[in-house]
Amino acid sequence: MTRFDPGPAGLLAELRWRGMFHAASDGLEARLAGGRPISGYIGFDPSGPSLHIGHLVPIFGLIHLQRHGGRPVALVGGGTGMIGDPSGRSSERNLLDRETLAANADAIRAQLERFLDFSGGPAGALLANNRDWLEPMTVIDFLRDVGKHFTVPYMLAKDSVQVRLDRGLSFTEFSYMLLQSADFAHMHRTMGVEMQMGGADQWGNITAGLELIRRTTAGGGGESAGSDDEPAYALAYPLLLSPSGGKFGKSAEGDSIWLDARRTSPFTFYQHWLNTDDRDVGVYLRWFTTMGPDEIEELDAEVLARPGARAAQRALAHDVTARAHGADVAGQVAEDSVALFAPQPIRDPALLQRLWTSVGGFSLNAAGAAGGVAAALAGAGVFASNGEVRRMIQNGGLTINGEPIRDPATVMPVPIAGEWWEVRVGKRRRELGRLVR
Repeated sequence: MTRFDPGPAGLLAELRWRGMFHAASDGLEARLAGGRPISGYIGFDPSGPSLHIGHLVPIFGLIHLQRHGGRPVALVGGGTGMIGDPSGRSSERNLLDRETLAANADAIRAQLERFLDFSGGPAGALLANNRDWLEPMTVIDFLRDVGKHFTVPYMLAKDSVQVRLDRGLSFTEFSYMLLQSADFAHMHRTMGVEMQMGGADQWGNITAGLELIRRTTAGGGGESAGSDDEPAYALAYPLLLSPSGGKFGKSAEGDSIWLDARRTSPFTFYQHWLNTDDRDVGVYLRWFTTMGPDEIEELDAEVLARPGARAAQRALAHDVTARAHGADVAGQVAEDSVALFAPQPIRDPALLQRLWTSVGGFSLNAAGAAGGVAAALAGAGVFASNGEVRRMIQNGGLTINGEPIRDPATVMPVPIAGEWWEVRVGKRRRELGRLVR
C-alpha cells in the first residue's frame, strides 16, 4: 500500500509516482524534507478568456503543492501577456490591450477557484498579476535592477530562444526571460515565494529567475531560505503529449477542450475524457485526479481485465468534470452519456430536451420534414448528401424514433411529443432533431 507524507516532504515522492516530475533545482529535496511549508507559483497566460485542459497540468501541480501544505500562487501574466513568451511557439503572438487582458485575468481566476482553495490560512491559494509591478517599472529600473545581471550569451543559450532564432525573434519576446525573472525575484522578495514551477519547456526561464535571485539576495541566501544554501528553487513537470504526439490539450479533431462551459459544453468535456484510449487512461488518472495509488492501480487492473467496461475512463471523466463544472453537472452529463449511447430508443420528451441542451442536434421545420427523409437529413447537415442517406437506408442502418426507414422519399415520422426525432445512424451514432415552428 503506497502512502505519501502529507507534508512538504512527500510532495516530490508523490509527483514522481504520478509521473509528473521532470527536474528540480539543487537543494529543493532537502528544503522540503525539513518540513517547513513552502510557497510556489506557476504563471498563466491571459491571452484568452478561458483556460483549456492543457492548463490542467500546471493547475494540478499547484493542487498537489496545496495538498502537501504549501501555498500555491497563481500568477496571471497581465504584464508579460502584453509581450509574449517564445517558449513552445513558432511565431510571435498578437498583442492585446490592457482592458482585454484584465477581463481575461478575471475569467481565469474564476476558473482557478474551482480547483484551488482560496479561503485563506497558511496554505490558502493566492492570485497575483505581474502587471501590478511590471507596468510601473521604468526602463532605467529594468536595465539597472534586472538587465545588468544577465549576459547576452547566457540568454542566447536558452532552448526557448534557440528554437526561434532562425525563424525570427523580436527583441520584445527576447526580453520575456528577463521579465519572468523579475516576476520571480519580486514575488520572492515581497511575498516569500521560494519556488517556481512549470513545464519542462519553461526550465530555461525558471532557472534564469533563480540566477537573478541569487545575484540580488544578500549573501546568496536570506531569511526566507532558512538554513538552506539556495535562496529559491525550481520544479518542472514533463510535457504531456497527446496520442498524436502534439502538445496535450486538444480533441482528436484539433479543437481545444476549454474549461469554459460556453466554449466546450460539460457533456463534450465529459465525453472527451470518456473516450480516452486504454493506453493513456492510467497516465491521465495520475495526472488529472488526486485519487490515491490503491484506487488508481485497481482501475489499471480493471482496464486489463475488462477493457470493454471502461471503468477507468468513467472514473476519470466524472472526477475531472466534477472539478471543472461541479459534482451535480458531472453526475447529470454522466447520466446523459449513458442514455445517449444506450441501445434502446429514447421516447421520454424530458430526456430528449435535456440531451438536446447537453449535446445539441439538428432542426427542421414542417416543410423540411415533409420533403422526404433523405432531403431532410441531408439539408439539416446530419449527412453530407442525399446519396449518403440513401446508401445508409439501403444498408438498413437508419432508424428514426425506433422505426426502421426503408424509403429515402418517405416523410419524417411524427415527432415525439410533437417536437422530437431520435435518429440512429448505424450502431454507434445517434442524432437528435427538433421541429421548429
